[in-house]
Amino acid sequence: MATMKSKFEAAVANSKKLSERPDNATLLKIYALYKQATTGDNTEKKPGFVDMVGRAKWDAWNGLKGTSADDAMKQYVALIESLS
Repeated sequence: MATMKSKFEAAVANSKKLSERPDNATLLKIYALYKQATTGDNTEKKPGFVDMVGRAKWDAWNGLKGTSADDAMKQYVALIESLS
């Protein structure tokens, strides 16, 4: 049985090979789950009002605060599998 880390790494590789580009909300979810799984809780400064993309990414990641790396990996794998 593959470990969660190896499943996560495979899902990261598969995320780059999706047949269709996901919508922006799904891309933000993918980004946030990846950051939570690899970095942990968001401790970065919130981007300024004019950086709308950076702010959306920050908000998505910050919304996962308190989620364990293992849970974030599981959710990431499930999301990528559902898109494949």
